[in-house]
Amino acid sequence: MRFTTFFFDLDETLYPSSTGLWAAMRERINLYMRERLGFTPDQIEIVREKYFQEYGTTLRGLQANYNVDMDDYLAFVHDVPLEEYLRPDPRLRAALEAVRARKFIFTNADCAHAGRVTRALGLEGVFEACIDVHAIAPYCKPMPEAFEKALAAAGNPDPRACVLLDDQARITRAARALGMYTVLVGRDDPGPDADLALPSLTDLPRYLPNL
Repeated sequence: MRFTTFFFDLDETLYPSSTGLWAAMRERINLYMRERLGFTPDQIEIVREKYFQEYGTTLRGLQANYNVDMDDYLAFVHDVPLEEYLRPDPRLRAALEAVRARKFIFTNADCAHAGRVTRALGLEGVFEACIDVHAIAPYCKPMPEAFEKALAAAGNPDPRACVLLDDQARITRAARALGMYTVLVGRDDPGPDADLALPSLTDLPRYLPNL
């Protein structure tokens, strides 16, 4: 394997969007904006999408414009019963363990949420470490500075020796621009934004011989 380091996104990468978990967390974002910040329902959708596009995440936009406390926001948004959405997945664990390289979670969420998700999926001990929103602050994916901080946290591997797996094309596009090999998860076609597309991470082992 010519790649030494794999960076895995968390939400809707380690598990499919069909679980409904991200939709539940999005509702928590809406609730936070309504209850804590006083946005009307009509405003929420517009502002949330605006901040997502301009700042990378809704959180970063709310921090910049409303001085929102990161830990308070994340605790509120992630307060969902994961057992209603996720189950241990032996096929996923086997697929990830087939990657004979260093493996990191690289997420715009926090490591507390990442730990809960990996436990719910039965992935304890699979990843070397979690690189989260605190580690890359004040940046977030897809900002180039976020990738630079993630590489530093992983010991500064050459980007050309790294693989980035994510469900968002804008993030694989940014990683690809830095020289990483990129995998767009949850898609059939990588298009111009990634080197490879995988409908599911469980499909990864059959591509490993070429990596």
